Amino acid sequence: VQLQAFRGGLVQAGGSLRLACAASGFSLRYYAVGWFRQAPGKERERVSCVSGYDGSGYYADSVKDRFTTSKDNVKNTVYLQMNRLKPEDTAVYYCATAATCTSLEYDLWGQGTLVTVSS
Repeated sequence: VQLQAFRGGLVQAGGSLRLACAASGFSLRYYAVGWFRQAPGKERERVSCVSGYDGSGYYADSVKDRFTTSKDNVKNTVYLQMNRLKPEDTAVYYCATAATCTSLEYDLWGQGTLVTVSS
C-alpha cells in the first residue's frame, strides 16, 4: 500500500506542470487526496484537496485560479495541474490520503516530488 508523487521538474515562471499521485495496493476512489508542499525553511502547506465523495476540489488562496486537482479512478491516480507558476511555488510537493478534505489527519503519504520555478 503506497502513494507515489511524480512529474515534478524545472519550469520557467509562467509555465505549467502536471503532477501525478499514483496509488498502489488500494483504491483511491473513496478517499480524499490532498496535495501539500514544503519549501526550504517554511512550514508545510496544503495547497489542494480533491473530495472522495464528489470529486470537488478545494484550494489554498495562494494557488486558487492557477492550480486544479482531479482524480482518475480508472488509473487510480490524482493530478495537480499547475498553471502560471511563480518562483514562490518552488517546493517539494507531496500527496496524502484522508477520509475527507476537512479531516485534520492525513493517513498515507507519498514521497515528494520537487518543483522548481525559475524567474
